[in-house]
Amino acid sequence: MASKVIMPKLSPTMEEGQIARWLKKEGDKVSMGEPLAEIDTDKATMEMQALANGVLRKILINEGESAPLGQLIAVIGEPNEDIASVLAEAPAPAPAKKEPEPKKPEPAKAEEPPPPPSPPPPTPRAATDNGQQGRIADSGRMIVSPLAARMAADSGLDLRSIQGSGPGGRIVKRDIEQALTQPKSAPAVTGTASGYRDEPATQIRQTIAKRLVTSIGPVPHFFLTIDIDMDRAAEMRESVKALDPDLKISVNDIIIKCAAAALIQHPQVNASFQEKFIRYYEHADIGVAVAIEDGLITPVIRGADQKSLSQIATEVRELAERARSKKLKPEEYTGATFSISNLGMFGIDEFTAVINPPEGAILAIGAMTPKPAVRDNQVVVKQMMRVTMSCDHRVIDGATGAKFLQTFKKIMENPLYLVV
Repeated sequence: MASKVIMPKLSPTMEEGQIARWLKKEGDKVSMGEPLAEIDTDKATMEMQALANGVLRKILINEGESAPLGQLIAVIGEPNEDIASVLAEAPAPAPAKKEPEPKKPEPAKAEEPPPPPSPPPPTPRAATDNGQQGRIADSGRMIVSPLAARMAADSGLDLRSIQGSGPGGRIVKRDIEQALTQPKSAPAVTGTASGYRDEPATQIRQTIAKRLVTSIGPVPHFFLTIDIDMDRAAEMRESVKALDPDLKISVNDIIIKCAAAALIQHPQVNASFQEKFIRYYEHADIGVAVAIEDGLITPVIRGADQKSLSQIATEVRELAERARSKKLKPEEYTGATFSISNLGMFGIDEFTAVINPPEGAILAIGAMTPKPAVRDNQVVVKQMMRVTMSCDHRVIDGATGAKFLQTFKKIMENPLYLVV
């Protein structure tokens, strides 16, 4: 009996998936549990496994195309089995939009000569991409799959120079691969009008947009900023590096450990608003914001308060690497109790971060830079770092957040506290 292959739910926040790559083609034999396709979810690229034995009879969703959860995307059956009844359940393609009929011109008055005939409208290609080969829709938008757009961006290809071979002239993965094998030509000279292209938002970018809407509006933010003397933390890092060059501990690793220690001392901050109650967490599961190609993801360091600096450093590197290759499992990027976002490596001195619901707070870490400071009535140069905490006022009051930052500052300025 034919088996339906539907778009599976591969992450807790997934609402639809995009076919990144089919690992089998029509006519191939498949076994239960065997990888069938790679799916781009809202957070990662994950393998979808076959749930039946047989032959992949029909693929209904092509690479680069998306489908909502539960939609039929393929059929597995016996080689000569009639699958017409299963295919009948597949959603029908959306009908093409009917172009409005042009209005008939009113007859010219007798005393006025008729207006000259209007020139025929230019084709979309000639009008929008200056003779380039990229397929342009009637609306002026380039038709390109998200996967092809990402591959083109990675390779520095101009999509306007690529002829799409997909449905309706859509630029798909194979077009990018073919373009990469051809010698590059000189860029075309365009007119003064600025060109543009529209790329479909990736699943990750769509999820970020949805979550920000549920955060910055409904969540009542307030912000607390403090300056921290980082001299001792920097000395500690250099000392560890001198003792063991293979132990690569970053300033961010120290920040994570200090934040975890401060959270245990201030459980009111290690909390989340749950509509009818406030939930307080026993351990500090800290989300660490990692910039990836499609946006931002926060791998979680579970029980950071119970782990050593070396364990945190190793785990952060491994999770960040998997995040950038979109190989994180859902349980590795969900369920944080507190988050840290560090833009110091980009030279940003100070910024405010948006809380990731249902967490109660997030730390925004600025750059560590030498600045003048007053010590013992003398002006000296110190390595200073500015930190801003965004707080959910439903969970954290101003005094509560201020006390947490005081403790965090004290530990950061005396990091030997971590080994006591």
